[in-house]
Amino acid sequence: MVTATRAEYGLLKCLLEDIQKDPCLELQLISTGSHLSPEFGLTNIQILDDGFYVNKKIEILLSSDTPIGVNKSMGLAQISFAEAFDELKPEIVVVLGDRYELLPIVSAANISRIPVAHLSGGELTEGAIDELVRHAITKLSQLHFTAMDEYSNRVIQMGEQPERVFTVGEVGLDNLLRLPLMSREDFENSIACKLKKRNLLFTYHPETTQNLTKIENDFCEILKALSTQDDTLIIFTKANADVGGRLINKMIDVFVLEHPENAIVFTSLGQLRYLSALQYMDAVVGNSSSGIVEAPSFKLATINIGNRQKGRVRADSTIDVSADAIEIVSALNKIQSPLFRASLAKVVNPYGQGNSTKKVVDALKSVDLDSLKIKTFYDVKY
Repeated sequence: MVTATRAEYGLLKCLLEDIQKDPCLELQLISTGSHLSPEFGLTNIQILDDGFYVNKKIEILLSSDTPIGVNKSMGLAQISFAEAFDELKPEIVVVLGDRYELLPIVSAANISRIPVAHLSGGELTEGAIDELVRHAITKLSQLHFTAMDEYSNRVIQMGEQPERVFTVGEVGLDNLLRLPLMSREDFENSIACKLKKRNLLFTYHPETTQNLTKIENDFCEILKALSTQDDTLIIFTKANADVGGRLINKMIDVFVLEHPENAIVFTSLGQLRYLSALQYMDAVVGNSSSGIVEAPSFKLATINIGNRQKGRVRADSTIDVSADAIEIVSALNKIQSPLFRASLAKVVNPYGQGNSTKKVVDALKSVDLDSLKIKTFYDVKY
């Protein structure tokens, strides 16, 4: 299995545990991307602390988030993973999501005649280059695990054989069934800060279909809205290693310095602290997929900004706004209204309630790996 970011590792954690425990399977784990970067929290340490053995650490991240820097990272990834696959000789490569790092990784696997199992295909995120990458990964994969039937149908529509597409739910939600979440006091101690009357958890990644000027202007509007919130603690987690990510992180650092009484920032909270935080928040704000996928399980409001998550199925607890200060402030007021707060009790998470990893493990154990090496196109009959 391959993990390249803190967010994707959090979603994979339960699956990694189940594969590691299964006597019929052998886990080989490769850590890469922002996991190995001090700038992005050196989250490989968390992987080791969780008890996993990392077979290979592959450095691919350049100190640049320009399109040229990202392209060079992708080239380095293809070269490095070709060598890693030749050394480790895995029988199947398992990846999750839509990050640009994965495209050269699954390309290297295919050239090496190693089948790929892809989790979270068939989804839409029209405000990010990830939209293109995800569907390309689907075509470079031989086995598919999706979060819901709508996404499975989309994968099949792309020519994938139905018997190789499994609707399993969102594997990241298994964390909610297994992790003993922190008490309010323990959480406050862990962040060295007392929660306030109102609390917001904020994560915003650049919309990678935009240029840097638009990214900066949008984020200025967002910070303008957040600066109006009195008696509110804003917990920032930093953006990932996308084009424009470093720009956003610098702007967050300045905002926190200017608002020391009601803003704190973390490069990464880690899975336990992040999920524990959701218990005590008034809303998740920004454009992270966690606001779409995980927050509804906590009956928690999400203020989703911009187009990064456009196209994803969302619960009724999600309020969609543009990167406009007036719209965002209106949404922040709405989540405090008695009517909206009462409606949260009825929210159902469309991504399931967990217990997804067992379905993935069962499929990995039962599939004939040799049969995956030949891929045929499935024509949908209308």
